[in-house]
Parts: sequence; C-alpha cells; structure tokens
Amino acid sequence: MAFSLLGQGDRKGALCTLDLAFHDCEPHDVRLLLLLKLILVFESGDQEEAITSIDYLVARAKNDDDDHATYLYTQARAPRNADTWVLGVMYMKKGDYGHAIPSIECAKSIAPRGTKCLPLETISLVFGWSFNGLVIVAQQRLCETLYADERVAEAAKILLNIVRTPSAEIQASKEVTDWIADFTEKCAVKLEHVGDEAFRSVKYDDAILQYSTALSLSPPSSVGLFIKRSHARAAKGFWEDALQDAYEAVKADPSYPWGYEAKHAALHGAKRYDEAIDAFKSMLDVIEESHDPAIRRMYPLYGFNTHNDNFTELRRNYISPSETIAAIDDIVREHLKSYPLVVINVTTGCLCDSAERVRIFKADPSYKELVSSPNESNAERILRVVARFFGYATFSHAWQGDEPSFQDVSLAKSVWNLPHTPLNEKLRNFCKETRRLGYNWAWSDTCCIDKTTSSILNRSLRSMYKWYADSAATLVFLSGVAHPSRPGDLTRSLWMTRAWTLQELLSPKVIFFYDSTWHPYLGDTGTNHKESPEIMEELADAIKIPRGTIVRFSPEDLGVREKLRLASTRNALVEEDVAYALIGIFKSDISPRYGEGADALGHLLEEIVARSGEVTVLAWSGRSSSYNSCLPASVSVYNQTPYNPPSLEGEEMEICITQLRDKLPQQVALGIYHQINFLPPVRFATRRLHLPCIVFPVRGLSTPTHAGTENLYRARVSGLGNVEFTTADDLPLDQRQKIVFAHPWIRHFRGPSSGDTWVDGSESDTDSVSDSGHDAGSDGAVPALRVGSYTRALQMIARLGQPFNALLLVQQSNGEYKRVAADHEIIVQGIGTDITPKNVRARVLEIL
Repeated sequence: MAFSLLGQGDRKGALCTLDLAFHDCEPHDVRLLLLLKLILVFESGDQEEAITSIDYLVARAKNDDDDHATYLYTQARAPRNADTWVLGVMYMKKGDYGHAIPSIECAKSIAPRGTKCLPLETISLVFGWSFNGLVIVAQQRLCETLYADERVAEAAKILLNIVRTPSAEIQASKEVTDWIADFTEKCAVKLEHVGDEAFRSVKYDDAILQYSTALSLSPPSSVGLFIKRSHARAAKGFWEDALQDAYEAVKADPSYPWGYEAKHAALHGAKRYDEAIDAFKSMLDVIEESHDPAIRRMYPLYGFNTHNDNFTELRRNYISPSETIAAIDDIVREHLKSYPLVVINVTTGCLCDSAERVRIFKADPSYKELVSSPNESNAERILRVVARFFGYATFSHAWQGDEPSFQDVSLAKSVWNLPHTPLNEKLRNFCKETRRLGYNWAWSDTCCIDKTTSSILNRSLRSMYKWYADSAATLVFLSGVAHPSRPGDLTRSLWMTRAWTLQELLSPKVIFFYDSTWHPYLGDTGTNHKESPEIMEELADAIKIPRGTIVRFSPEDLGVREKLRLASTRNALVEEDVAYALIGIFKSDISPRYGEGADALGHLLEEIVARSGEVTVLAWSGRSSSYNSCLPASVSVYNQTPYNPPSLEGEEMEICITQLRDKLPQQVALGIYHQINFLPPVRFATRRLHLPCIVFPVRGLSTPTHAGTENLYRARVSGLGNVEFTTADDLPLDQRQKIVFAHPWIRHFRGPSSGDTWVDGSESDTDSVSDSGHDAGSDGAVPALRVGSYTRALQMIARLGQPFNALLLVQQSNGEYKRVAADHEIIVQGIGTDITPKNVRARVLEIL
C-alpha cells in the first residue's frame, strides 16, 4: 500500500502507511521498514532529519553488538570515516560529494563478497536509486565542483583516485574513460596556467607545485611542463632537480630544442660548464635538423641567414658559443696589448707570457661560464670578467743589489723555488700579498723583464708607466721603514729618492704602502692608500704638489717645468734611468739605449723642447750637457726656481705704453712687433738647437776680480748696459769670438692669447671702443672691443723691456753658438722703455 501511494506521488500518505506497517511486521523486518521510511523522509525534502536518524540507528546497532543490524544499517550509515551506500547516495543527491565518497568507499569495504544485498535491490526498485559506480560518479562530480571553485590542485588529487580505480570498473564505461581524458587535459592546462602566473610573479615554489601536480596527471604532452618546472627549479637554485626535469623533457621529445636549452641552463647553474656548452650545441643541432617550421623559425637566432623580421629580436637574446668565444678573444687580445709582457702566476710562482695567461684563462671556470652564457655574453660583461681575471698587481720598491732576475726565476721554474735570501723573500712576500688581495698575477721589474733582450727591455721601459697605471693595484715596499711605522717615515724613506718610483707613485689608481715587515703603512688597512688623507697629505707636503694631483694624476696635469722639478730630487743607480724613468710622465717617444750615459737626458729634453716648444727647459744654471750646451748635464738643476719677471698689467702697463707711444711711432712699433711675431718655433735638429730669441751683442768684456774657482765678468751689452756674471769658463777678453746675450722667452713678451679683435696696420693711433651709431641696448648686442695693433705692439715691447734671465752665448768658428754655463742665473735689468729698432734684433741662433 505504502509503495502504491509512493508511486502515485503521495509521499505523505506513504509515510503514514509505513508507520501502520510497523504494527503488523516481524521484528527483523522493522529494520528494513525504518530504512525505507528514512529514505522516504529524505526524498520528501527533510534531508538533514533522514541523515541524522540513520546515524542514530547505526550507533545503536553497534552498541547492541547486532551484526545483522549493523550490516543492514551500515548500508545506510557509518560514522564519518565509514559512511555507507544509502547515505552516500543521500550526500550525492544533496551535492555533498566530499561526504558521499568516503561513505560509499566504506560500504564497499564491509559488503559480503559474492552476495547480493536485497535491501539495496529493494531500494533501487522502489526509489529508482542506482548503486553501481557510485564512487566514480561522486568523484567526478567532486572534481568538477572543485575545478569550478578554482581549486584545481584538489580536483587533480581526486582525479588521480579515479585513475587508480581498478581498470575493469573504468573500462566498463566509455563515458567515464572519455571524461577522464578530457578532465585530465583540462586540469593540466589550468595547472600549467596557474604555474605560469606564479613563475611570472617570482613565486617559484608555487610554480613548482602547480607544474608538479600537472605532471602527476600524466598529461598527453608533458615536455613543456618538464621544461617549465626545470626553469622554476633553476630559479630556486635547485640545479640537480632542474637538470632531471630537463633530461625528462629531452627523453620525452628529443626533437624539441628547448629541452636542451633547459638542460644547458641547469648545467650552467651547476657550474658544469663543459656539459652546458655541449647541451647548447645540441640545441643548435636540433634546430638545424628540424623540419618543423615553428622550430626552424628560431634557426637564424644562432647564426644562419633569414629574412624573417622576428629574427632580429630573437637574436638579441642569444649568441652562439662560437660568437661568444670570438668576442672574448677580441677583448682579451685588446687587454693584453697594454698589459705587461710577462707576469708571475701567484699560485704556481711561474713566469707567464700572454699566450700562457690566455691558456690558463680558457681552462678557468670564469671563461667557461662566459662561453656557456648565450643570453648574457655582452661586451660589458666579458670586459668585467676579463679585467677581473687578468688584473695584476705591480711591485714598487728600491732595488737593493742582486735582485732575482728573469733568468733566475726561469731556471728555478717558480719564485717559490728560489733560494732563501732576503731579496728572494721580498719577491715572494710581494706575491703572497698579491694573492691575499685576490689577484692572479704579479709584476716585478726585477724578474718580469728579460733584460738580455734589448727589444723586450726597450719596450718594457717605454710601457712601464702605462703598466703601473693599468694595474689593479701597486704594492710599495718600504724596506727601511721599521714596524710600527710613524708619520713621516714614508717621505724620509729611500724609496722617495729613486727616479723610477716617481711614476710608480703617480700613475697607479690604487696603491698600498708596506713597512719592512709587510704591515700596512701607519696601520691603514683601507682599500686604497690614495684615499687616505693622512698618507696623501704627507706626500703632498713632501713633493709640493696638490693632493688631488697625486690621487688622480695624468701627464697633462703638470707643466714641463713642474715635472722636471719633481724629477730633480731623485737619483738612479744607472745614469740613463734618470731620463728613462720620465718617459711615461712626459709621454715621450725616445728609445732607450743603455750605454749612452748622460746623452739619455739630452735626448729626453730635446724631445720635450721639440714637441712642446717649451723653452723653460733652458732656464737653469750649472754645468752644460755634452749633448747640447743649452741643456744641463744633470736633471738636479731643475730644483732651482727659475727667475720669473713681475707681471706687467693694468696701470703699470698703461704707463709703459704712454711712454713708448711718445718714443716709437706706429710704423716703428709695428716693425718691431712683426720682427718678433714672425719668429718660428724653437726646434732641434741633429742635436742642434734652433733658438728664436732677441739678441743683445756684447761690446766689451772685462774681469774686475777673481773669486776662487769662479770667474767674475763684467760685460758691456748693446741695449742693456753693463751686466755682471760668474762662470767657471774662461772667456776671451780680446773679442776674437762674438759673445751675445739672448732673450729666448718669446712667449712671455708676446703676452697672453686674447680673443680681442685686431684692426689692420692702417688704423688710427687712437684706440677706442667702436661706435656703430646704435645703442648697445637697442638690439641686445654689445659692441666688440677692437684693440689696435699699435697698442698690441706697444704691449709686447713693454714686456720686452722687463728684466729677464739671459742666456750667454759664444759664437763658434762656423757661425754656430755655444752656451756658456753660468754658476747662477744671469738676470739683466732689461731695456725698459729706452727701446730703438736697432736694439731689437730678432734672430734664430743655431746652438751646439
């Protein structure tokens, strides 16, 4: 009756009828009737009440230890972790798939094997409920629900449970099989997308998790996922895991080039550079051999011709190993051009030429890392790596005798094998300190120059300034400075007196001073003693140049005379080195030739004068050089302060011009001006000085007294009057040889260069500011200052009349002149404003 009412849709009537049935049924049928009633309650819409009641019946049956009742009700309910068929269906109908699945799984586990469950068949017949494949259906629905809620990883986990279901259950339904394939692909795509977003957001752990979950589904195409997980793991520094993924990608599809790219990246990160380079080459080979148009479009990226517009963009991202090697070779070659010819490998102690250094570099991980970096091998990065690897320290010290030579180290094979002597120990300590500072190479002038080969020696001497300037650091050893050092010890040291150490002080950008025990000078452990105010101030006070000039020296920073003054206080063990030590500071091109003696200084000074036109080189007193009588025999004379006439400007200049204007007509003044202004520059030719100057002939010579070894002379000089001077030379008093005083300081009386506008020689002798007839403010233009050539000529003549340091010259039999070396500068009072054209003789004298 109850079922008939249920079939008619009268569920309420069915429930009432079931209640009456309880009075007439057998006790064992009560359980089934209760189950049916609860299902009817569930179907009537009171789902929670039905589920709660079943839960109560199951608990009671378990407490009564009624196995039959337990089995029957466990078809309806089991506690949370052992839910049953009926309740599983209830949960599914309610949409609670999370509870449905464990309920159904539990029911399956306790059902008798090979026995039909009559109550379930009755329920199926009465209510139309299906109990076949419930687990899979519930899991499918749960997967779809989780996927819709963006909980893809959880959906994937449930999907894996479905896949692990015995194949017979799945294969029995084509619908389930198709669903698994479709949902697997859908999940994998979604997980990959989420992983990509995490990777772009630098959330590498999340990316790895998403890619791993996708891979656990065994999607049809796993190559891309393996590659992406490899990159994510590489970003975390998990090189071995990244490499394993790359291997899997290559294994899955050997024809896909980006698996090899991932393999290269992982090997590169693991510092297995040789294998990384091979992997990259494999990628190129795969691209070259591929017939896939999508892959072939990448082919020009690695050096092959194409007209595809995308190739230029792609080309920026990679360069092939061969191109990287070529770029590295070019930069290394350019670097080594200006580096020392031979250096010491501070690890092995061996002498290494350029070729050997390149060989060692190409075996070094830093080189292999560059070659294995197709994405990063730009010129700047290569330059940094090359500079760091080939950076060297130079040694600056005072030679102390039998220093270890090139031959000594070559014979011993290493500086570490040299005999135990103080000088060998000095060299070894230099190498140890270089290594401690982090440099691979050390250069010392004692053993890194083969002085038996003149071409190598000459090249080294001419390059030495640049070698110190380009060094990573210069280490200065002060052998005579005891530990602990004190302020002033440096400037009082032997090192400060040596000729070569001047350029070794000025040219390096980084310098370290050490006392006799190799402790930093004054205990200064800074990264560069040129940044030490105390040390630099000590040096600046000692050599009398600004501290900033010492720190950032360039040959252009000081004038010729100032450089010569710095050299004048220093000496050398070998005479020629006084000059050769200045080659770099003067940017000289002279060729060293040991054996030329004092002529070395003559060669240097000749070139300075010839190149710069700087005649202040001639301002000295003392002994003449055998090279040329106008040059000194010793650089020490430049420690003298040359005479510098007082400045003639302003009102004093105006007074002189007024006086001269009264004495010298315009044409006469311009004639004197043109005489002087048209003098050619000073020059040297075949050791002869061609000196432009104003000549003042000596009309008479006498010796008023004799002062020891010095001869005091009084000369009557045309245009200058009487001039007294002393010299160790014996001069002829009978005027058989022509004697002149020369005024060579042409630049001085020509005056400073001016941007003033000159008018021609026909101008009025009245100088004024031109008046164009317009108000200066009317068009914003300021009238140009027009200084008359007459005034300019008078300015020059006024300077010519000042006191000056004269050169005393004696004419030789062939018409040339020789300078008479005076013991002191010959300062003459000048001709003032009493100038006549015959007093101004502008000449070019040839001086031997």
